[in-house]
Amino acid sequence: MVEVSDATTAVTTATGAAFDGSGEDVNLDVRANQNLQANVTADTRLDAAAYSGASTVLTTAATGVTSHSNIYGGVLTGVYNQTVGPGAVYGHSHVEAPYAAVGDVTASAQATGASQGFGVSYGAVGARVNQTVQADVIADGGGVYGAAEGQAVFAGQAAGANVTSSAVGGSGERYIINQTNSAERTQAGQFTAFGSAYMATTSATATGTNVNAYNEGGLLDVTSNQTNTAYLRAQSGSSAYQFGSASSVAYGVGNSFLGGNLGAQTIIDAVQLNDGGGVEVVADFTGAEGYDATATASAIGNAATGYVCSDCEGQLLATSQQVNNVGVSASSSVTVTGYGRTATGTATAVGNTATYYVSRPADH
Repeated sequence: MVEVSDATTAVTTATGAAFDGSGEDVNLDVRANQNLQANVTADTRLDAAAYSGASTVLTTAATGVTSHSNIYGGVLTGVYNQTVGPGAVYGHSHVEAPYAAVGDVTASAQATGASQGFGVSYGAVGARVNQTVQADVIADGGGVYGAAEGQAVFAGQAAGANVTSSAVGGSGERYIINQTNSAERTQAGQFTAFGSAYMATTSATATGTNVNAYNEGGLLDVTSNQTNTAYLRAQSGSSAYQFGSASSVAYGVGNSFLGGNLGAQTIIDAVQLNDGGGVEVVADFTGAEGYDATATASAIGNAATGYVCSDCEGQLLATSQQVNNVGVSASSSVTVTGYGRTATGTATAVGNTATYYVSRPADH
């Protein structure tokens, strides 16, 4: 049991395999092959008897395989192959403090099957990324507090396959990305209960495959093929007897793509297939006495977004193919048994959505 006056901090990470290949003022060619055939688990637990401090921060991350490459003032080329076999990647975080208080609390639980990142400054990158995930990816957590006196944020994020990039200084980026998430399930869940909560947010996000590519000033050219057949579930549940502002937010998407450039040209060729188990998203909140309560659930089969800078005389060339063959459902509920100022529940379910646009840099 823990009683503190200042702060409580815990960081728990577990990684199956990690690689970093980066360079500065050189030309770099990378061949990276990562293969994981094992379970990965990260678990954080906190028990508090009376007070866990003015600030409590719990960070939990479980990752199957991860790789990152940065280039500064040079050219990066590479082929990155990531495979995660059958098993489980599990991130768990829980707070047990039914008779305790806290000032501000932030607790995050994250689980990722395969992750590849790129960073480019005043250079160029041309890379092929192949990701195959068969392992269940689960982020689970939440907590119980007698009183949360400040901001309480509990978040869970689960992603099967993930690719991110960021480029600045007029850099150029070209990627060919193939992602397949064929696990049985990809799931994120967060559940919280408070005797009283001043400002509380409980959220869960589950993503089958994800591509997020960003550029400032140069060329962004992305060809991607994303396939998700895993059952996607995101569920957030929260309750508070007394509350100021309380929200429960859940988001689930089979395949997600974002290509954005605050520069002259963006070229996108995105193919997305969501099949297999379907997408199910649930968000609930229950309270007795308070002010503002919300529950928001969003479920999407395939989502794609691309943009370019209008002030840069930008050009956007986009080809998008989306196929969703499974059920997509979202449900939300807000229950206030005593009194409250506002109670809002929103549920949105979409099979396919694609947005491509030209805008000013100030819009982002």
